[in-house]
Amino acid sequence: MPQIREIINAIQCDMVYHVILKWKNLELEPNMSTNYSTIDEYIQTFPPEIRLLLEQIRQIIREAAPEAKETISYQMPTFRLNGNLVHFAAFKNHIGFYPTPSGTEKFQKELLPFKSGKGSIQFPLDKPIPFDLIKKIVLFRIEENLKKGPQ
Repeated sequence: MPQIREIINAIQCDMVYHVILKWKNLELEPNMSTNYSTIDEYIQTFPPEIRLLLEQIRQIIREAAPEAKETISYQMPTFRLNGNLVHFAAFKNHIGFYPTPSGTEKFQKELLPFKSGKGSIQFPLDKPIPFDLIKKIVLFRIEENLKKGPQ
């Protein structure tokens, strides 16, 4: 009997693990094995409340940089203007925003309330997304990339 109990426990643990993985992939984690070809395609893989946030970020970038080209890079929505401008992506607990290292260095003080690293920022989903700060960072990155000239 102890062997049967161990087998049942192993099966239950395995089932729980697979349910968690399935939830994680379907609900909020982008499927990194999927090759998205457009930002629309990427955004459609998320629940409505996350789609709304992603669309708001996209619109801020479009309005600030109407000449920027939308693409997918590293399986994330990306805007290019004389090179990479910014990337963004949704995850289980946050929206990732990737304005390159210069974009995070310039706004260190404003980014103190958020987890950030070299070129990356995490905006938690349980707090308001700082759309005004995103716009400021994008405008800074536009200015920076326009100085570089076409690539």
